[in-house]
Amino acid sequence: MKNDLLRNTLSVIFTSILAALTIGSACGQAVKVISDKPDFDDFLSPEFSGGKQKTFKAKEWLDIEVKLKVSMSPEPKSKTCEKLTIKWYVAVKNPDKAGTMLLLTKDIEHVNIPLDEDIYCSVYLSPASIKRLTGFDKAGKSSVEGVGYEVLINGKTVAEETSKWKVGWWNAASDKISRSESVPLLNKSETPFCNMWWDRYAEVSDAKK
Repeated sequence: MKNDLLRNTLSVIFTSILAALTIGSACGQAVKVISDKPDFDDFLSPEFSGGKQKTFKAKEWLDIEVKLKVSMSPEPKSKTCEKLTIKWYVAVKNPDKAGTMLLLTKDIEHVNIPLDEDIYCSVYLSPASIKRLTGFDKAGKSSVEGVGYEVLINGKTVAEETSKWKVGWWNAASDKISRSESVPLLNKSETPFCNMWWDRYAEVSDAKK
């Protein structure tokens, strides 16, 4: 009886250890993200044909994007990364005080990111925001002083890059830059580009639109 009890106890302990190791292996999945410096440019509002048209003068949007390549080991059968978050940091000239900058921020969650292929993530400034910052309907690109970002998977930073200055400048204390919500950064789903270049971009999570 004692031997049977001992064997049963050891069996339970072994099973528990095996389960713990399996969970630990899943949680400890190695993730690698290759990322480029962010790029930004001005794009005119797109025009779509079909149906009765309305006349308007296309204005410029500021398009900011970054190219990523995500790898995971062991690779899941889906060959996708379930989700990742990009924390964007955009420093723009302060229109109300020369020589200073406003720091615009936005967190965008992406889902179903294909592994081992180039994929782009983006953020935007609308024409109205550009006019508020510059006083013009153009020159969005020239109002940008610097762009940085962090890529987070499971709450951990796995990549970060910046267009200028050192990585992490967005956390540095400075009397030259202050956080602002005066103009919003927008994800691709919040812009007229939402259905354009679809396969180029990582899908935006519904929860974060």
